[in-house]
Amino acid sequence: MTRSESRDELDLLLQEATSASWSVRAATGRRLAAFAEVPEASEVLQRLLLDARDTFVTQETAEALLERWDVLGLRRVLTAFADADDDTADHLDAAILHACGRSEEDGERLAALCSALTSDTDSAVSGEARRILEPLRRPDRSSP
Repeated sequence: MTRSESRDELDLLLQEATSASWSVRAATGRRLAAFAEVPEASEVLQRLLLDARDTFVTQETAEALLERWDVLGLRRVLTAFADADDDTADHLDAAILHACGRSEEDGERLAALCSALTSDTDSAVSGEARRILEPLRRPDRSSP
């Protein structure tokens, strides 16, 4: 994909993120995760993670960010916890379990990412990373 095509796709996704349709917003969050390092995409991703109209949008966006398997994707999800209501936080936790709890290897990968974020300058992010990391360090490997 050329730089111009990539920018065109990003612009389209940024427009679709405001759709009245929950299914369009959910699909947009999933596709927009590939642009998580782009500042304007980052802002929209945070809005989709906290979608006030449908928690499916929250969960799909969170899973897509987590499936990147990088600190940036996990950090975006952990940042959302600071502003999430209880229902949204439950769906963020479910996304972590679904995307990162499929195997023991996934648990190890998640633990490594969380370890990297325990010293994050944002205390909300570092606190959430520690919360998720604690059960991963236990021998019984309880869910995050």
